[in-house]
Amino acid sequence: MTKTDAVFLKHFSQIIGFLVAITVCIIIYTAIVHYRFYDDPKSGPGAVRAEANLAASSARITPVGGVFAGANGLAAQAAAEKAAAAAAALLVAYDGTLDGSVIYEKLCASCHTNGAGGSPMMLQSVWAPRIAQGEAILVKHAIEGYKGAAGIMPARGGNPSLNDAQVEATVKWMITQLK
Repeated sequence: MTKTDAVFLKHFSQIIGFLVAITVCIIIYTAIVHYRFYDDPKSGPGAVRAEANLAASSARITPVGGVFAGANGLAAQAAAEKAAAAAAALLVAYDGTLDGSVIYEKLCASCHTNGAGGSPMMLQSVWAPRIAQGEAILVKHAIEGYKGAAGIMPARGGNPSLNDAQVEATVKWMITQLK
């Protein structure tokens, strides 16, 4: 090895050593800053961020539904259904209108114009057997919901804030349109 090679290696190793020392200093500095400001969620600039992260995490992992098992589960499910029904009773759909055409256009048409979910389209030939069952049966199925061979009719068309009078008015309007 020549003298110039030795000098080069000496300088190169000094530069590498200097860069390693700077890296170690940066790591120590960031560790100090982290432990000083972000380790304790109750103080420092990370406190607000920690609370926001906790709230966001809690929102992400909140269950969508509940599991009801056994006698206690049935009671809890009944209480939840009763609370939901009470909350829905306070709401009035479509400003309480009894105009069947308005309710049909805003709610029912989404399924009955294209046959979604097996719903019968607004055609005389399709509805004739249903109308023959009687208006009372059609209103009952619209209010309580119905599961037939072709598809399902959700209770109140899927809008629990519709009251019985609104559902009945809409069914009557649909029948008059099909005659």
